[in-house]
Amino acid sequence: MRPSHAPALLEAGRDEGIWTWMPARPLTAETMDRWLEKAMHAESQGREYPFVVVRLVDNRVIGSTRYLDVQGDDRTVEIGWTWYAPDAWGGVVNPEAKYLLMRHAFDDWHAIRVALKTDINNLHSQAAIKKLGARYEGTLRNQRIRPDGSYRDTVIFSVIESEWPAVKAGLEERLRA
Repeated sequence: MRPSHAPALLEAGRDEGIWTWMPARPLTAETMDRWLEKAMHAESQGREYPFVVVRLVDNRVIGSTRYLDVQGDDRTVEIGWTWYAPDAWGGVVNPEAKYLLMRHAFDDWHAIRVALKTDINNLHSQAAIKKLGARYEGTLRNQRIRPDGSYRDTVIFSVIESEWPAVKAGLEERLRA
């Protein structure tokens, strides 16, 4: 992810529905620039690794995802801050992106745990995470304050090292279909 991606990310993220469950709402050039600056700053400190998601069939930027809460010594990482343009919802984009991120985390970084979190009210995201093969771990109560000032409970899912071979096989089968 680089500053030059800002216009394409802004275009991909123009639908306000994308940001319903997200803590940031980069809907203007200025707010997108700030969002990118924060992501790149976290990357420079080794805390996060943000990615631009590009649909290969048309080479169009359709969203973003990232590694965050990277704990190298403990070999754990979270995948999150994922969003896509509405025309990418419900297809293979999310499972393929998550497959690639988990494959890298487990097979290259030798992670022992990959976590995925979402707002307790984001039932669509919870269903998508479960469909990946991740298991529900628990709920953090009042874990964040939403942009509207309400308190957010966060549900946590994970895939652990011993589960990865089965999750990987399931995702590979899903992506072949």
